[in-house]
Amino acid sequence: QVQLVESGGGSVQAGGSLRLSCEASGRTLGWLHVAWFRQAPGKEREFVATITWDGANTYYTNSVKGRFTISRDSTKNTVFLQMNSLKPEDTAVYFCAAGPSTKWPRVTVGDYGYWGQGTQVTVSS
Repeated sequence: QVQLVESGGGSVQAGGSLRLSCEASGRTLGWLHVAWFRQAPGKEREFVATITWDGANTYYTNSVKGRFTISRDSTKNTVFLQMNSLKPEDTAVYFCAAGPSTKWPRVTVGDYGYWGQGTQVTVSS
């Protein structure tokens, strides 16, 4: 079993930055792809970014390309999401998820079996 805990959310003004962390416990993330999803009020959970088990490859949804960066630190069993140039439309609860590395990229909710509890990101204009 893998337990995922997100942190780093908060409130910022448009144009600001936040760095989200997703720390795993219970077992290593080493062989799992990890992704970030987000869910705004009244909307479905949507894919944001994903990174391969070895950190060699990343994939982003178009709306965050050039602004968000996903990375992982295997020594700390942690995945990060650096978010720059934030916009009000980025406001959502952000979730990290982990899933098997048998397919790339994994961009749907059903592709991931492990989920964190989420962290709120609020961007004001």
